[in-house]
Formats: sequence, structure tokens, C-alpha cells
Amino acid sequence: MGLRGTPPGVLLLTGAVAVTALLAAVLGLTVPASLPPGNPLPAPARFGIAVAAFAVAQLARLRFRTAAGMVSITWGEAALIVCLYLVPAGWLPAAALLGTGAAWTAMSLLADRRPALELVRIAGSLTAATALAAAVASALGQPLLAAPTPELALALIAGSVTYLLTTAWFGGATLALRHGVPIGPPLLAALRGKLLMFVGNVAVGLVVVALLEIDARWLLLLPPPLWLLQQTYRHRLRADQERRTWRAFAEATAALNQLDERGVATAAVTGALTLFGAELVEVDVARGDGRWRRYRVDTGGQVRDREVQPPARTEASDHELIRPLTVGSAAVGQLRVHFPPSAPPSARERDAVAAFGDALAAALHDAATHRELRLVTARSSYEAVHDQLTGLLNRAAMLTKGDQALRQLAHDHPVALLLLDVNQFKEVNDTLGHAAGDQLLRLTANRLAALARPGDLLGRLGGDEFALLLTEVPVVDDRTAPLAYALRQAREIAERIAAPTEVAGVRMSVEVAVGVVVADAGTADLTELLRRADIAMYQAKEGGGSVAAYDSSRDAASTDHLALLAELREALEADDQLVLALQPAVDLATGAPTGVEALIRWRHPRRGWLGPADFIRPVENSEQLGSFTRYVLDKALGVAAEWARAGLDVPISVNLSARSLLDPRLPAEIGEALRRHQVPPHRLVLEITETVVMSEMEVIDEVLATLRSMGVQLAVDDFGTGFSSLAFLTRIAVDELKVDRSFVIRMADSPEAAAIVRTTVGLAHELGLRVVAEGVETAEQRTALAELGCTAAQGYHFFKPMPAEKIGAVLGSLLDTARGNVFPLRADGAS
Repeated sequence: MGLRGTPPGVLLLTGAVAVTALLAAVLGLTVPASLPPGNPLPAPARFGIAVAAFAVAQLARLRFRTAAGMVSITWGEAALIVCLYLVPAGWLPAAALLGTGAAWTAMSLLADRRPALELVRIAGSLTAATALAAAVASALGQPLLAAPTPELALALIAGSVTYLLTTAWFGGATLALRHGVPIGPPLLAALRGKLLMFVGNVAVGLVVVALLEIDARWLLLLPPPLWLLQQTYRHRLRADQERRTWRAFAEATAALNQLDERGVATAAVTGALTLFGAELVEVDVARGDGRWRRYRVDTGGQVRDREVQPPARTEASDHELIRPLTVGSAAVGQLRVHFPPSAPPSARERDAVAAFGDALAAALHDAATHRELRLVTARSSYEAVHDQLTGLLNRAAMLTKGDQALRQLAHDHPVALLLLDVNQFKEVNDTLGHAAGDQLLRLTANRLAALARPGDLLGRLGGDEFALLLTEVPVVDDRTAPLAYALRQAREIAERIAAPTEVAGVRMSVEVAVGVVVADAGTADLTELLRRADIAMYQAKEGGGSVAAYDSSRDAASTDHLALLAELREALEADDQLVLALQPAVDLATGAPTGVEALIRWRHPRRGWLGPADFIRPVENSEQLGSFTRYVLDKALGVAAEWARAGLDVPISVNLSARSLLDPRLPAEIGEALRRHQVPPHRLVLEITETVVMSEMEVIDEVLATLRSMGVQLAVDDFGTGFSSLAFLTRIAVDELKVDRSFVIRMADSPEAAAIVRTTVGLAHELGLRVVAEGVETAEQRTALAELGCTAAQGYHFFKPMPAEKIGAVLGSLLDTARGNVFPLRADGAS
């Protein structure tokens, strides 16, 4: 490989140790050395033995991988001790240079394929360490053929420690310079790995010296113990390395527990680099949109990422591992680990890379799933408060955010609400189609958004109605200034929206009717402001203009609206003002009761008897709706419980407001009331109105679905009066359809009304639902309904609403007359 890509620090270190080794070898040979008289071995033989000893010590190496690279441990200390005893100290650097150089060159040619520069560095560092160790040992004693004594042993041990520290420092410095890391970790890792073998090496060296002194023939017994000792070293190193590897593996895989792709990929490349002692790690990540992104880290430690083409199928080299990342049949990426040329991956490392790749694949898949979940959640959160067609706030969000804005303002701070309705919108839909109508609504929304100021709230309430809440109304001494300002804004908006435009290829001018209401922030909530603005908007339509301000004198509902709500609070506490009026529905064939509708009446101490039309609308727009709903349900279930005790198995129906279904706590409250009165859930029927049917709010569908799962039955009141009723039946399963009284009354004279009734009855039969006709007042209507297939009806022709104390006797009489012919509210097999 040569010098290319080698860090300058490694080059300098290599040059220094090479020069040092050569000088030590040359100077050592020039130092006079004399062997004791009667020496049986000539000098060349002793030098050859030393060369062989250093070579064999290196060939019997053991290797282990650290975070910074591969570390080799050898029998160098044992060879050093034996050579110090057999050979003059001055000869040892030359013998070490020849022996270690020959051994590492042979190992490189046969296995490692190390570059020549690295061979020079290894042989030079071992030679320099040998020279320094020989100098220390000679300074403390004269080891050459000396009799074994404690002093000799200390000298040899001191030389061995010097050799250990020097070689470890050279190795740690090389790894630190090559990988740009502090010298401490690789130095400690090398010393920790060599410590056990160092103790054994010293012991073996001292034993060999003792045996040479006693009788060299004892050395013939050493090969088996040395082989066992080598296997012990190998097993211990392997166990220690596996323990460290799996601990590092656990830490690296635990770091993959991230919630985003970048976090997982960054943890993967940095963890794999450390875990496998790699030179380079790449992770290619497949994204859901077909793009790929590559995360890469090398020994410098800096993670880089960029967009890449899908990775091609390539064969891995001997020094790299490529692992496709898949979860099931889905490809999530690819892991590529490049190992140093001198330390190709072993079989165990291949298994570890495979296991790490599987963990990485699962983490990337989880991160992608979490990303999609975040997108879906964000989209759902956005859609929950925004109109899908225009992107403006929807009605629910407009009410919520509007009330929040009002509460944040001073009580007497003026605000203005502008309610806009697009004129002739129905004609556009009818003549140009719904796509053109949608285009017109988007155009209007865009122009309104361009005219809105910071702090204003703009929303689409539904259909062709838009609302704009102005919170930055100027406050001056003139009390008429806020209204004048709001009217100017409304006229400007009307003029700007009326600018000619093209819709579905037709040039047109969009006209709007704007209702304007101004009030202090603390005097009304947004629901009340919308009600007033709605009155003003119709005043604008009736007057033929485009803008009109709210006129309280034309709002009969506002005269004592607040007083009525205060009185209702007292009525809820009195328990004798709000009473139930109960009206049975009967089977047209048998006369048996199929159910009873609970209607509320108010026995007002000052106003007299009030019907629902007198107070229900203000209640629905107030904070008392929840208390009122619980009160009516409690009254109705109390009556149903009395029927059960009397043996009357007849369901009771209660009308439910659309706003009540916005409360997720409603099912739990109804369940608690059913348990308190011991009424089975199927005996309660909740009638939902056209307002609920037209809503597509997720919370309403969830509340209705929960009620269905409890066993409570659902009925659609006034069915047929709205275009969205059929669509609603595909979203929420119901049990009963109630034909609106307007069709029943006109059925005899209007073929269209009769067709609607006939269609409703047929639809109910197809869906397995019961159908009840409301408002039956004549025998002719009853006969016509029976001929059309309607099986149940209610109205004055049968019974007027009656008090709770009378209904029990009526139901008992009806059941006795038609015993055995009572049909359950929900048809068999209905869903």
C-alpha cells in the first residue's frame, strides 16, 4: 500500500523507531562481549538461537480487537528473558530486529498482507523495546549465564516490565495517531489484554533459565505445558473479548432506540465503528418516497450524510461486510462495515454484524413508522380544526379559538364579528356543478385570508358561510366608532370579493351578504355573536344590500335571553318545574307500543307553561347544556325504571343536542345513569337531529360509536329533511329512522312527499331498521302509511303527550290489547 493515506504522525513515529532500532542494532554489535570460559556454544550459534527465539515468540501471537484497532500479544517477554541469559545484551537488538522482522514479514505474506511501512514500524518498535529492556536488565545485574538468584530474577523482571511498557506505548501511540484518538484508551486496552500473558511469559522465561542452569534436557518437557498455556491465553482472551464485545453490542443496539431516522442512523454508524473497530461505516436508508440517504463515519468520528442513488448489488471485499437491512419483505436500507486491511473480519464478527444489522433494520423501520405516525397525527390534528376544502378554521375550531380570544381581552374591549354568506351559491352548484362550487368557495376563502389582519380569526362555518372575528377594533371616546369601523371593513370585504373572476371558465362577480355585530369581549361568547351576526346577515339579504349591522330590536330571542338562562338554572335545582311529557309510538298493525318519546316542558312560575321552542335554543348555546341533558336523561330513566317494576318492557326515547355529542364524557355519564336506575342500555333510545347527521366531526362519531358499543340505541329524528342523511348511515349504525312530520302531513296531496316516505320505509327495511312516522293526525294518514309499509307511528291521532303518571296505565292497556305482537325496536340481525 505504500505511504498513501498514512497519517503524518504515524510516518514520523515509524521513522523514529526505525532509526532507533538500526542504531541500537549496530551499536550493540560493536560493544565488546566475552563469553565465559568453557562455553559449549559458539557465538554464532548463540546469536542464531536468539534470532530464532525472537521469531518464534512473535509467530506464536494472539490477537484481539479494541475500539481503536487490533492488538497483538506475543511471547516476547519470555524470549527476552531467555536471550538475556544466553546471549550478550549488546547482541539482542540485532537479534530482535532480524527475528521479529522475519516473523512479521512471513505472517504478512501468509495472512495479514500488511504494508511494508507497518512491518518496518513493528520490527523497529520491538527492536527499540528490546534494546531498552536489555539496558535496564544489564544495569541491574549481569544476566549472561549467571546463576539463578533473586537479584537475577529482579533484573530480568525489570527488563520484562520495560519491554512491556515500551511495546504497549509504541502500539498505543500508533493507534492514537492513526485514528485521531487519545493515547490513553488504546494504551490501557493493550496493557489490560497483555497483563495475564505477561505474568505467564515472565514465569516461563525464569523457568527456562532455571532449567538451562540445572540441565538443558529438562527443556524437552516444556512443549506440552507451553501449548496448554497458549490455549489458556487464547481462551481467556476470547472470553474477555466476547464479554466486552457483547457489552458493547448491547450498548450500541440500545443507542439505536431513537424516534427519528437521523438519530438511529447516527447511532448506528458511530456504534458500529467502535463496536467492530472498523475504519469506515456506511448506512444507506431507504425512504418511503423512493429516495435513499447515506450516513457515513470514518475514524475521524464526524458523521456525514447525503442523498444517494439506491445501492447497487456489489460483492463485498475480504475486508468489508455488507448487510442488507430488511424487515419482513420490506427493504429499509443497507449496512456496510469496512475493516482495516491488517484485521479482516472473523466469523464471529460476521455474526455480530448480522445481528447488529437486524437490530438496526428494526430500529429504522420503527423510526419510519413513528415518522408516518407523526405525520398522520399532525394531519389528523390539522384536519380536526381546519376545513378540508379551504384550509380555514372549521366551525368547532372557530368557536373554541374565538372564545379563547374573547377571554384574553379586557371585559370592555370591543370586538366585531362579520358573518358572510355567498349569494347565488346554490345556482352555481346547480348550473356549473359542485366542482365549480368548490372552486368558488376556495376563491372566496383566499380573498378573505388576504384581507384578514394579524390577530383576526377567519373560518368557514359550513356550506357557503364564513366568519371573521376582528379583535383589533379601535377604541376611542365615540361609542359608535367600533361599529363604524366594522361596517367599513365589511363593505371593503364585500367590494373586494365582488371583483370579477373566472369560475369553471365562466366570468362572474361573487356577491356576499355580510352580517356585522359589535360587542364588548366580556358580554357574549362566540356562539351568541354568531347568532346575532346571522340575524344581521339575513337583514342584509332581506334589505337587498350587501352589509347590515345587528339590530337588537329585531331579535326577539335576545330580550330576556340571559334572564331565561338564569331562571333555567333555578329550575334545574327546583326539581318540579321541568317535567316530562311522554308520547307513545304504536305498531300500525297491532296497536302495541313500540316506544315512548320523552318531551320536556317547563312549568315556569312566572311565564307559565313553556314548550321546547321557547327555551331549547338558548340552552343549546349555553354552558348549561350538560346539566340540562343530564337532568332530562335522569328523569326519563326514572320513568323507565318504574315501567320495568310494573312489568312494562317499552323503550324510552330522549332527544340529544348536537353540542352534547361534542363531550367525550357523555357515554360514561349515560352509563352511570343507566346503572343507577338499573335500566338495561337497550331500553334507552337517543334521538339525534339533522344537525348531528350533517356533522362529520370525529369526536361526534366516536361518542356515537361508544354509545352503540354500550348497547344504547340510536334513532335519526326528522329523517329525510337533509341531503346528508344517507351518507350519515354509512358512518354510524343506527336502529331507527323517524320520518319528519312535514312529509306525513303532505303525503296525501304531494306525490313527492309520498315518494320520500316510501323510499325511507324501503331503506329501513333493507338496512334492518325500524321506521316511525311522526305527526300522524288523521286516519287517512294512518292508512296511507300502512299501505306504504310503515309499521309504526306517533302523533295526535293516537295519543297526545301525557304526564308520566298517566303513561303507565296507557302502556299497560296497549300491551294487554296486543299481547304477543310487540316488535323489538331493533330488527333481528340489524347492525
